[in-house]
Amino acid sequence: MANKTTNQSEASQMKKTGHIEVDDFKFRYFIEGEGPDTLIIGSSIYYSRSFSQNLCKSLRLHFVDHRGFAEPPTHGVNEVSSFDVLLDDIEQIRQKLSLKKCMVVGHSANGRLALEYAKKYKEHVSHAVMIGTPPHMGPDNLAMADRNWDESVWPERKAAFERNMKMFPNEELSKLPRDQQFSKMNARNAPKNWYDYHFDSSFLWQGVKPNIKTLDQMHLQFGREIDSSKRLESLSCPIMLAYGRFDFAVPPVQSWDPFRSKFKDLTVRIFERSAHSPQYEEAILFDEELLKWIART
Repeated sequence: MANKTTNQSEASQMKKTGHIEVDDFKFRYFIEGEGPDTLIIGSSIYYSRSFSQNLCKSLRLHFVDHRGFAEPPTHGVNEVSSFDVLLDDIEQIRQKLSLKKCMVVGHSANGRLALEYAKKYKEHVSHAVMIGTPPHMGPDNLAMADRNWDESVWPERKAAFERNMKMFPNEELSKLPRDQQFSKMNARNAPKNWYDYHFDSSFLWQGVKPNIKTLDQMHLQFGREIDSSKRLESLSCPIMLAYGRFDFAVPPVQSWDPFRSKFKDLTVRIFERSAHSPQYEEAILFDEELLKWIART
C-alpha cells in the first residue's frame, strides 16, 4: 500500500505536456507539481527551466506560451490587433486547462500580462506576481532606465557590456534570422540582464522559437501604450512585485513609487544578488519569499 501511494505521488508530479489551439495558434503547456494552481505566462520552455523544481512541492505549475512563443498558423505570424487579444488567449487557455481560480505569474513584459489579466478576469485570479516588470516603457521610464545604468558605479559590468556591443554590433545582428537575433541580443545584454554579467543564458533558450513580430509588438508597441499603473484600484487580489537589485534591463523598481498607494495589497521584494531574473538567480530565496507571501495572504 505504501508503495502504491508513493507511486501515485510521483506520477502526479510528472510533467504533463500538450498544446491548446486558439485562433489557429498552438500554445504549448507544461504542467508539474502539486498544490494551488499557478499559471506562468510566457515561453513554456524557457520558464519551465528558469523556475526551480522546488516550487513543484508546493504549487501546481502551469507553464503556458503566449503568442510571442506559440506555434503560429501555417500561413505565417499574424500581428496582434490589440493587447486584449493576448489577455483573451490566457483566459481561453485557463478554461481549457480547467483552472477555476489560480495565481498568475509574469516575468518582465509578461508581468504586464499577468497584472492586466488580473484586472480583466479578476474572478479567476487568487494572486498576481510580477517579476522585473515596470508599469510601462514610455519615454519617462526609459529615461529612468538609462539613468539607472549611467549612474551605477560598476566599471567592470559596463566594460563587459561595451565588449559585447562590439562583438555583436547591430549591423551584424540585422543580418541574422530574426530568431537568432533574439538569442544573440539576450547574450549581448547579459551585463544588464544577469547579476553574473558573464552568464550565458543560451541553454535556457534552446529549442525556443520566438515569433519576433509579436514580441516586438509586446515590447515596442504595447510596452508604451499599456500603462499598468491605470485601474490599480480595481484589483482585489494580493500583488507581489519582485525585482533584482542589479536589474538594468528595465526601469528600476522605483518606477512604481508614484502608484504604490493605489494597490489594495502590494508586497515588494528586492533580491540583492539578482538582476532581471531573481526566480533563477536566487531561486531558494525567491521560492521562500513567494511561498511565505502566499501563506500570509
